[in-house]
Amino acid sequence: MPDAARLVAALSMALLAFIVSAQIVPLMPESTDFGYFYPVNIVLAALVGWLVMGRRAGRGVTSAVNNGLTGMLVFVLWGLFIQGCNEMIRLAMRNRYDDPFEAIVAIFEIGAEYGLIMLVPLVIGTLIAGGVLAGLATEVAWRKWR
Repeated sequence: MPDAARLVAALSMALLAFIVSAQIVPLMPESTDFGYFYPVNIVLAALVGWLVMGRRAGRGVTSAVNNGLTGMLVFVLWGLFIQGCNEMIRLAMRNRYDDPFEAIVAIFEIGAEYGLIMLVPLVIGTLIAGGVLAGLATEVAWRKWR
């Protein structure tokens, strides 16, 4: 059921994804081709906000903070997985892998490498603060427009 809490969660997570994506771009090597990096992250974050955070709104302030942090973590994990899949497909098209299992394992290896690149205090702080604010904004929207 569409409601204001889901919309606010989707929009606030999309904004968080845009900000964090902009912080990650300078951390990557200069030769990196980002392609659809921004749109994929923004759409993914909006979906996480709508599907994960929006349905858990209305349970109080403490739950709102937890909801925001959970939404942020789900977004990061799915983002690492999707970006890892994207990079694996790019490498597979260059015949980098000998068999399908090696390519599947590479998804998680690439995601872990990207996760290590994200372990910068500015990015981590932005994710935590943005997650908390998104959760609180979702809770306020649920209380105001239910």
